[in-house]
Amino acid sequence: MSAETTIDEFWAECRKALPDLPADAPEAWAFGATPAHADGLLALVLAGTKTGTSSSLWDFEHIGEAIPEVGWLNIILDGAGVPRALLETTHVEVVPFGEVSAAHAFAEGEGDQSLAHWRAVHERYWREHSDSPKGFAPDMPVVCERLRLLYPA
Repeated sequence: MSAETTIDEFWAECRKALPDLPADAPEAWAFGATPAHADGLLALVLAGTKTGTSSSLWDFEHIGEAIPEVGWLNIILDGAGVPRALLETTHVEVVPFGEVSAAHAFAEGEGDQSLAHWRAVHERYWREHSDSPKGFAPDMPVVCERLRLLYPA
């Protein structure tokens, strides 16, 4: 894919490879809060290391966005906004921050994939980048999502 690949062009490529996909492209978004975050997390997805993500339920509520649902498709953008991957949501669970499991932390694929690393990185992220004025709290609700890479496969 070139730097000029549009979402429509990417969706056409996905549909050619996976003909059962719907006609309309799903939402496109990037991981993280910066282009560097987006590129680093996308690299983990493409390597097969990152099969999970987590979001603040407070952020979804604050911006009026729906909570992900099983079966949702997601076009993932790189740090320059170029579509690079198609993911499917396979599991969604909302749990308090302190109850996010070690298995979920491992699925996120970041750092040493430990729960301690996940907690440190995500607390810092929500303190610095949360859309909600609530920011971070040790008992905040976290939307834990499992993802499957569909394209490129």
